[in-house]
Amino acid sequence: MALKATIYKAAVNVADLDRNRFMDTSLTLACHPSETQQRMMLRLMAWIMYADERLTFTRGLCADDEPELWLRNDCGDIDVWIELGLPDEKRLKKACSQGAQVVLFAYNSRAAQVWWQQNQTRLAGYRNLAIWYLDDEQLAALSSLAARNMTLQATLTEGTIWLSDAQNHLELKPVSWQQQ
Repeated sequence: MALKATIYKAAVNVADLDRNRFMDTSLTLACHPSETQQRMMLRLMAWIMYADERLTFTRGLCADDEPELWLRNDCGDIDVWIELGLPDEKRLKKACSQGAQVVLFAYNSRAAQVWWQQNQTRLAGYRNLAIWYLDDEQLAALSSLAARNMTLQATLTEGTIWLSDAQNHLELKPVSWQQQ
């Protein structure tokens, strides 16, 4: 019997002071059986950083030809393609050819540092690629907010994300490894 995804619900209030974007939304995240809670919460943080009414979660781990999140315009073109992890350069090349803006969220401290050293020079040639890195400590703190039903407030300003629920308050500072 196939294992089913665990469903998480998040009511999110976003105040992005840098982009002058303010919104309240309800999101549904399906956590695949092979996905960690940390990775699922990183997907949620990625959504918060690029919050938009049309930014949607895709089939993710179940689909090799789709990113984790994307924002499609009215013509069906991909305006924002968001990946997580440490993908192969070929995957990022494909993403950069299909998406106007491509964003990668790298994590897993030891492996990410090695991956970045090996790929930094080649990836610098992709002008529409932004790479963010979140260290293990921040990812663990983010994961501590995970609950089947979450109510989160997010304030973004000058590269810092303040994220809170009823009991916890976090300050997250993703590191920009590459900007567009």
